[in-house]
Amino acid sequence: MSFKEIILDTETTGLDVRDGHRVVEIGCIEIENFVPTKNIFHCYLNPERKVSEQALKVHGYSDEFLAKQKKFSEIAEEFLEFINGKKLVIHNAKFDITHLNNELGLINKNRIDIKAVIDTLEIAKNKFPGAQISLDALCKRYKIDNSRREKHTAIIDCELLSKVYVNLLDQKEPVLNFNDFDQSKFNKNYNEKNISYCKKILKPTTEEKEAHKLFIQKNLKKNYF
Repeated sequence: MSFKEIILDTETTGLDVRDGHRVVEIGCIEIENFVPTKNIFHCYLNPERKVSEQALKVHGYSDEFLAKQKKFSEIAEEFLEFINGKKLVIHNAKFDITHLNNELGLINKNRIDIKAVIDTLEIAKNKFPGAQISLDALCKRYKIDNSRREKHTAIIDCELLSKVYVNLLDQKEPVLNFNDFDQSKFNKNYNEKNISYCKKILKPTTEEKEAHKLFIQKNLKKNYF
């Protein structure tokens, strides 16, 4: 059965929507049965406010650069259509969903239901209690190359998360389906009649027995054991 999910990440002007912070980048990668498709959604956004110094250090998007981008209201319909009916896979989902729902609320759109979200941070927390579970830490654990992640950018983080997600769910190894195993066919194909080898017992001749006896008497006079 085929199913599609959306790997999603955002970048923002700061940490808390209660301080008026806004989304400045949205990245989405569609995956089908854990394999990325060619469908992506990516955009930079004009937050209509300044980026905090802390956020600027994280993603590097300047006020000048963002002022030239579209506003969230201009891309909202396309974004909602892209994610419609699909589970969202997000690392630390509460942060991204809070910011996205804030944006949707500002333009009177229906908010994203948290029930439609899979949080890989929670999966990692349960799988590796007490361990580092940041995206970088999980990339290191699963030997995923994150050298391109000099700054936090939504689309690169989505690419990395898609690989982390597959590993977290142990989907890298093929699944052996023993339910389809037909014992009757096995018995039919591998019964005694179809075995192509046999054991043949060779008995020594009288001459060979005498030769062996003389060899023992001549060469093994001492008990080495």
